[in-house]
Amino acid sequence: MSIEVSYAPVRKVIIHEVVKIEDEDLLRSRITPAGNMPLYWCDGILFTFSSVPMSKQVMKDYLDGTLHWMEVHFTEMKSYQPILELHDVQYGGSGPQKIRVLDTSKSAIHKDVVAFLKANNKKK
Repeated sequence: MSIEVSYAPVRKVIIHEVVKIEDEDLLRSRITPAGNMPLYWCDGILFTFSSVPMSKQVMKDYLDGTLHWMEVHFTEMKSYQPILELHDVQYGGSGPQKIRVLDTSKSAIHKDVVAFLKANNKKK
């Protein structure tokens, strides 16, 4: 017996807020009491995003190929680095905080979002 496998890619990403911030502020945003959350890097942009809380409408949109991102925070970073360090006495403890960076340059969604961020950042 074989099953049918299909692919239903995301067709649209709706970003409800975009904020370009300083490198160190982006790093600080990923430090939590439970541990440091990773950042994403794609085509010269370092970023993070948060999803809209799940609801019936958001789930319907998702199944129809639309993602909702509450906000995207980003900064420019020309080349990929797998680990970034934050040297801040408020966060340092016994040494610098290390934040992982995931290279998502092969993600079609991230490539298109980054292209949008670059195009809209130039307009300002």
